[in-house]
Amino acid sequence: MYDVAVIGSGPGGYVAAIRCAQLGLKTACIEKNPTLGGTCLNVGCIPSKALLHSSEFYWKLQHEGAKHGLQYSSLHYDWNTIQARKDQVVSGFTKGIDGLFKKNKVDWIAGHATLKSPTTIAVGAQTIEAKSIILATGSEPIPLPFLPFDEKKILSSTGALALSSVPKKLLIVGAGIIGVELGSVYNRLGSEVTFIEFLDRICPGFDLEISKHLLKTFTSQKMTFHLSHKVVSAQNTTLTVQGPEGEKQFTGDAVLVAVGRRPYSDKLGLDSVGIQKDPKGFIPIDASFRTSQPNIFAIGDLVEGPMLAHKASEEGIAVAELIAGHRPTIDYLAIPNVAYTHPEVASVGLTEEEAKSRQINYKTGKFPFKANSRARCTGDDEGFVKMIADAATHRLIGVHIVGPHASELIAEAVLAIQLRATVDQLADTCHAHPTLSEALKEAALAVFKAPIHL
Repeated sequence: MYDVAVIGSGPGGYVAAIRCAQLGLKTACIEKNPTLGGTCLNVGCIPSKALLHSSEFYWKLQHEGAKHGLQYSSLHYDWNTIQARKDQVVSGFTKGIDGLFKKNKVDWIAGHATLKSPTTIAVGAQTIEAKSIILATGSEPIPLPFLPFDEKKILSSTGALALSSVPKKLLIVGAGIIGVELGSVYNRLGSEVTFIEFLDRICPGFDLEISKHLLKTFTSQKMTFHLSHKVVSAQNTTLTVQGPEGEKQFTGDAVLVAVGRRPYSDKLGLDSVGIQKDPKGFIPIDASFRTSQPNIFAIGDLVEGPMLAHKASEEGIAVAELIAGHRPTIDYLAIPNVAYTHPEVASVGLTEEEAKSRQINYKTGKFPFKANSRARCTGDDEGFVKMIADAATHRLIGVHIVGPHASELIAEAVLAIQLRATVDQLADTCHAHPTLSEALKEAALAVFKAPIHL
């Protein structure tokens, strides 16, 4: 019998399994797919970032090379090479997890897991016994009822990462992070990209000021957005769309449906152990990640909250430590969110709208990258840092960055919020010069209307 069996090997599952093993627990990880890593490593975070990086290289040489003195007679891309590099990156990571499992003595069991009792799991013809079970099966793309995925012309994010060629016209239903990231890839490589978004804004999880800035920027990059529009029917790759001015049709060479993801909670045998799902497919848990069966835990995309790989990893570590008798905590206010577009976007803590809805008396400070020395040196100076602080205590409650390397810069803000730091403390912290991180210090000073370089 195992001490712990983890079902799913994504960023929540494999991290939970490794941490369990580190804590001396005999651990197995069950994975139905042929490779480890789940959605994130195989068909999500990692391959999309590889494509974003390659396409941004190409775009920057096209649009910014000349001003850096980079001359060339012709510039073109090889899509097959771009895809091959992406696949190589993914393969390296999945093999790396296999190596980490061997190093930490985690047993990898291949096959589809079905719960048979609170301590018994069927995997094909095998039966696995475990004192504790961690459910970490992640999520899957949501299709539209009249637009099922074929992954050739009607695409989920999975199919959009593996197209055999770059479509001339790409329609994207949904302008959230997944949509704008993949739209950016194909836009840079020459696709005519058109978004159909039901809401009146893009990337609704971000601060409204950030969303408005992104819309303006992406429009300048020649992507087209139809907000407050709903797809009502489809005929192959022709969409009938209802908008404020009536009904219209859009036709593309391919359609990416990026309207969200849903928990992968079916076919796990939850009913056989008395675990119920909510109407959206999420598994209810208590403050210790326990389901209605106290020895069965659920983490990551299976439970309510943002569907983020790093959130799942933090929860995986926390559950492992709980099972081992420790008392870990997670500060969900200090979980960052990132869009790897150009410019990048990164956010942690409360948005200004959330601060208002909670009736918090707050102050904001903003500093543009155009006034930052390092950004000016590189020529990548679009965007700004925005800080939100409690007006009475000066405690930092939100940081929102749109601009160069926002995904890396946000770590300082995450640590500040995790430590319950004040903007005074951040403003008093020395930052190396010239660096992009100086923009955070200046934004903190701007809360007191005292930035030095603005």
